Amino acid sequence: MYFDQLEEAFEQWGLEPNPPAWQKLVDYLALLRKWNKVYNLTAIRDEEEMFVKHLLDSLAVAPFIDSERLIDVGTGGGLPGIPLAILFPERQIDLLDSNSKKTRFLIQAKAELDLQNTQIFHMRVEDYQPEHLYDGVVSRAFASLDDMLFWTKHLVKDNGCWWAMKSQKTQDELAQLPNFARIMQVFELQVPHLQAERTLIQVQKIQSV
Repeated sequence: MYFDQLEEAFEQWGLEPNPPAWQKLVDYLALLRKWNKVYNLTAIRDEEEMFVKHLLDSLAVAPFIDSERLIDVGTGGGLPGIPLAILFPERQIDLLDSNSKKTRFLIQAKAELDLQNTQIFHMRVEDYQPEHLYDGVVSRAFASLDDMLFWTKHLVKDNGCWWAMKSQKTQDELAQLPNFARIMQVFELQVPHLQAERTLIQVQKIQSV
């Protein structure tokens, strides 16, 4: 049903057409909508609105994020982690959330979509001590960039990156980065059919001395 819009979006982003991934993305959207009725995963109820504001919004970062081992913190219903895991099966993309209803949905989605490249962690971000640090941390849920950096610093390897998805420009936040972080780039995201500003901020973790 949404293949034409996905094809248009991928062309706009300079991504190769990927019908197998598109099918899984549509399947994920159906799962999200079904479980949302019971588990209240998102305030958006309309499927077409979900498609644009959740699916396309999450996929818009795909041309920029190059971390091979990534964790999505505060992932909620799996956004942007599950769309990215579908699109990049060769990468490890883990999902963390402290809400048990949401992680229950994520475990089901992982099974139904046969996502071999993701692990689900049900815990607070400060309690998660990974055996191996991540190349990158992504989130579209943290209130401030500062909080995201401080709360997830222990998850990122030196010279790894944070990828913060924001709905508006955050000049004040960028001016006050902690001493262990430096701004790399701010990408203006293009989300088809969405009349709203979206940015992706790439911040690098500075190597400990």
